[in-house]
Amino acid sequence: MIKFDFNTYMKTLSNKTEYNPKIDEITRLLETGTSMNDWYDLDKCITPDVIEDVIKTSKNIRDNCDVFIVIGVGGSSLGAKAITDAFKPYLKKDKPEIIFIGQSLSSTYLTELLEYISDKEIMINVISKSGTTFETNLYFEYLYNELCKIYDKDELNKKIIITTDAKEGILRELVNKEGYKSFVLPSNIGGRYSVMTVVGLLPIAVAGIDINEMIQGAKSLDKKIAFDYAVIRDLLYKDGKMIESFTIYEPKLQSFVEWIKQLLAETQGKDGKAIFPVATLNTGDLHSLGQYYQEGSKILFETVINIEHSIDVNIPKYNKNLDDINAMVSRQVAISHMKNTTYSNYVSMDTLTPFNMGLLIYFFEIAAAAGAYLLDVNPFDQPGVNEYKKLVTKELDIND
Repeated sequence: MIKFDFNTYMKTLSNKTEYNPKIDEITRLLETGTSMNDWYDLDKCITPDVIEDVIKTSKNIRDNCDVFIVIGVGGSSLGAKAITDAFKPYLKKDKPEIIFIGQSLSSTYLTELLEYISDKEIMINVISKSGTTFETNLYFEYLYNELCKIYDKDELNKKIIITTDAKEGILRELVNKEGYKSFVLPSNIGGRYSVMTVVGLLPIAVAGIDINEMIQGAKSLDKKIAFDYAVIRDLLYKDGKMIESFTIYEPKLQSFVEWIKQLLAETQGKDGKAIFPVATLNTGDLHSLGQYYQEGSKILFETVINIEHSIDVNIPKYNKNLDDINAMVSRQVAISHMKNTTYSNYVSMDTLTPFNMGLLIYFFEIAAAAGAYLLDVNPFDQPGVNEYKKLVTKELDIND
């Protein structure tokens, strides 16, 4: 169960009802199948036969490798990492260990990665619709060439899984040529909205997380709550709140708020508009950024995401459970920050479950798209991201 509190730590926003006609129109746009919004219909994200294939493939991966490497950048990997990190242990490694690569171009990292996996059984899932995404293509080609030196064709066939376009692109050509296991990346869903597709669900299933429970959680969302949140963000933006801090009190949610940052920034940050998303991990950041939140510029607000119950750890000095102390601190911080008009939306889940995380994924996806429409920008393109790619391509003399 998840509770959304948009009132206790928030200023009164009396003109929310003025948005009703806009929200009705946005709902119509999302429901009538405009370009790139198949994610809104959860039954279009992943069909029962694909779910069955994902679960079967994930079992094969779990049974046959030590390290599962997911190669993708941005939405092709952030969503899966958000969920797998939320459920993996802090201080021990699950088998298989899941490693996401493609978020940097560090030669040191690549060298150490090759050393680390040299004595391990590995499998690779490369994710790219076109097969030409620069970082993804670079890492995959490098690792693929290294594997070709070690394994024969039959062995290599067992180690490569490709998620790409159904018909076109260099990765689909590789699948057709070599017969590698492949999944189809839905054509009408962009990367940052792909968590509930095979893009996100395969690595999540490999981590042993119940993907059917995640999907059911998403389907349980009352969409009105997501639209309400989009309206609140828009009103605060018009009131001069230019920064939104996604504040967490459980480190397991760090990758989740990184996914939220990408989702909102890439969906809404266009035409000189939109709120700038940042992430805060408390209580540590209370002793660094906390001073600014309390007494700095009045340009930000918070969306707190908290987990109420995890493991019972009693603190004898206070005769309280540590989870209760953590939750108490989060609420007192929200009260304190209100004194500087740093308002807070407060989202609390009873426990960390796949059901709750699926619901939150869908909540933020809807809010992100709706918020973009309220700003009169296209929720589903990213022309600014493409700009640097053009310059890199020109500099390296790469043909698209």
